[in-house]
Amino acid sequence: MNTMKSDVVIIGGGLGGTLAAWTLINRGLRVIMTEETDWIGGQLTSQAVPPDEHPWIEQTGCTAAYRTFRNQIRSHYASLVKPELLQDRYAYDNTFNPGNGWVSRLCHEPNVAHHLLLSWLRPHVEEGRLQILYHTVPIHADTHGDAVTKIVVQNRITLEKSVLTGAYYVDATECGDVLPLAGIEYVVGAESRAVTGEPHALEEADPADLQAFTVVMSLEKLDAEAAANNKPIPRPDSYERWRSFHHEGSPYPLLSWWDTKPNATHEFRKFICLPNDVDPMPLWTYRRTIDASQFQGGMYSGDLSLINWPQNDYSIASPVEMSYEERDALIAEARQLSLSLLYWLQTEAPREDGGAGYPEFRLYGPSVGTEDGLAKSAYIRESRRIQAMYTITEQDVSKELRKAQGLGIRRYEDSVGVGSYSMDLHTTTKTGRSCYIPTMPYEIPLSALIPKRVINVLPACKNIGTTQLTNGCYRLHPTEWNIGEAVGHLIAYSIAQGVIPRSVYEDKQHLKAYQSELDAAGVQRCWPFDGVE
Repeated sequence: MNTMKSDVVIIGGGLGGTLAAWTLINRGLRVIMTEETDWIGGQLTSQAVPPDEHPWIEQTGCTAAYRTFRNQIRSHYASLVKPELLQDRYAYDNTFNPGNGWVSRLCHEPNVAHHLLLSWLRPHVEEGRLQILYHTVPIHADTHGDAVTKIVVQNRITLEKSVLTGAYYVDATECGDVLPLAGIEYVVGAESRAVTGEPHALEEADPADLQAFTVVMSLEKLDAEAAANNKPIPRPDSYERWRSFHHEGSPYPLLSWWDTKPNATHEFRKFICLPNDVDPMPLWTYRRTIDASQFQGGMYSGDLSLINWPQNDYSIASPVEMSYEERDALIAEARQLSLSLLYWLQTEAPREDGGAGYPEFRLYGPSVGTEDGLAKSAYIRESRRIQAMYTITEQDVSKELRKAQGLGIRRYEDSVGVGSYSMDLHTTTKTGRSCYIPTMPYEIPLSALIPKRVINVLPACKNIGTTQLTNGCYRLHPTEWNIGEAVGHLIAYSIAQGVIPRSVYEDKQHLKAYQSELDAAGVQRCWPFDGVE
């Protein structure tokens, strides 16, 4: 087996892993990073999820690097938009939304994000400070006492194995795959209310009750002439299965415009597909990444949208605790669900005008870097989570609970970043529950990034010290990005000072010095308001 050595080994090239790598190499360290696909960037790129962001994102609430990224996304589209949109350049630079999607103030194409993030890393790859091993996953880890000494990885195409060694290791995989390999204590699935004290936790823990995941697909909306010549995709083999599938307790099939609201009453809600004068939030524009009306002629032949809807959430089983082969098979089923949704849309879906079927929809691969128009990897919302020095609970973030006590934003002395999003749980695999619980803007405590025992492995994805509920808000793009930067700076500081990350948390002088480095790097650590209305 080939042996490769660096200062830091990052397993997983998703958003957190990419930012950890970028931070570390800018701090002068050598990095090896693995990535299961051939695209870095995770949620923003290979999983094809436009950035879910909070309402203050244009003014505050993210790192300086994340703001630079957003600015560069808008700069990319500036050469493509209609000239009149650039007449007020300040408005363009601060408000332009390529897709005019309503999930985000900056709905854009995943391929644009990938090329941009890759441009940040490319000079370091060319100069040898960073090695990226694509199509590569961890398969074994060796430990000595409370430290990991090496991780064995395998290329899933060539089957070649490599031994990776470094002073520190980062688990930035989507499922927390390093944790069981290295014997790192973790939690998975739903905790019990008795353990967390969370009002919305289950009465009894259930490790198998995890959130739905989604294989996102990219669609193009054709004009009438092109739509007349567009043929539906071949009928998926599992179409009848999904066409007749019902969630327990729902009178409506999954492939319909009806869904259950994720609130206490769980009444049913009806969606519409295309915009009309009545409903301001149709599904087509939900994650629309290109509003073709904003662009110069010939740039785009029609609108583009990423389909990550309730109808293609796969909630029968979770891939998290599976082998890679089992995971592949389950994700293949989820791909069939997304294709079944498309076939239903093209042929049977009730239209707003009273007809049936949307022949104007077709798969569009360029945005997601695939021939078939399906995302390179599944969007897995929930991971194994480390048993951390501190676990963030519903009580820390719930707007209702904190306001009832006259409290605002939960402040942490060891804060390393900020974020904001509701506790958003999609339908779970065992109990079928879902929720969307409003939260206060939150901080990211360093103690949630440090495992209780292992001294040289840190999380940089959805595997930090949260509960299942608080994972629902800490899993979003700006937060994962921030976690990646914070972990990168933490490792660089620990190496420079000759201490372990836990000591940085426990020693006030080290903590203050480390936080000063975050401040200098533009990592915002607190909100400029208290959240009390």
